[in-house]
Amino acid sequence: MAIEKGDFIKIIYIGRLEDGQVFDTTNEELAKENGIFNPRGMYGGDVVIVGSGHTIKGLDEDFIGKEVGYTGTLEIPPEKAFGVHNPALVESVSITKVATQLKDTRAYPGMEVEVDGRKGVVQKIIGRRLRVDFNHSLAGRTVTYEYTIERKLEETEEKAKGLLALYTGDPRLDIEVTPELIRVIIPIEFSFNQRWLISKGRIAHELIENLDIPNLEFVEKYPYVQKTPEAEAEGAAASEENESEE
Repeated sequence: MAIEKGDFIKIIYIGRLEDGQVFDTTNEELAKENGIFNPRGMYGGDVVIVGSGHTIKGLDEDFIGKEVGYTGTLEIPPEKAFGVHNPALVESVSITKVATQLKDTRAYPGMEVEVDGRKGVVQKIIGRRLRVDFNHSLAGRTVTYEYTIERKLEETEEKAKGLLALYTGDPRLDIEVTPELIRVIIPIEFSFNQRWLISKGRIAHELIENLDIPNLEFVEKYPYVQKTPEAEAEGAAASEENESEE
């Protein structure tokens, strides 16, 4: 059957610029060869919901009507890739806005910075001000994607795990699914994961909407850690110290 909007599919792909440079791929070895390997990234394929904006517009639109197993190459213009370059997004910013990001170095052209939650690249430095480009780094570029539709996911639990992995980069999350409830067990380290904190609202919305299950719970898991005699002694000493200070 042809792929339709709303289908969960698993894809593998290679994204290239006009000169053939690879800028994105689901192939770990190819990522390493091209110097774009992310040790926190997930390789081997992405699960996306067709038509939900999980990838660039031109690629998302191209999935519709294809069959599982399809392999092809698609050239995508800027307006359906990472956007046209908008001069209004090149702004003058006080260097004090990025002071905490400089650490022991000075600002320099090409440096990536974050200002008021927006990521940009320093173009020029004029005294105590920076000229920062807040456009996407590939804005204005035509890109080419070679992709394969490996599978169409059918099982509810598999769909949920695939979508969670897309957002979190972790395919191992425990999930319980019933006709009335999706329960996702969240490891404690996710409490400090900025990517998760930003994305969990959207994840919940997409899971409920696309799996047609009315309720969802995120449950934080705190594993029991048995104290060693040394740790207990340290705790008792700290408690006595606090009491003496009072």
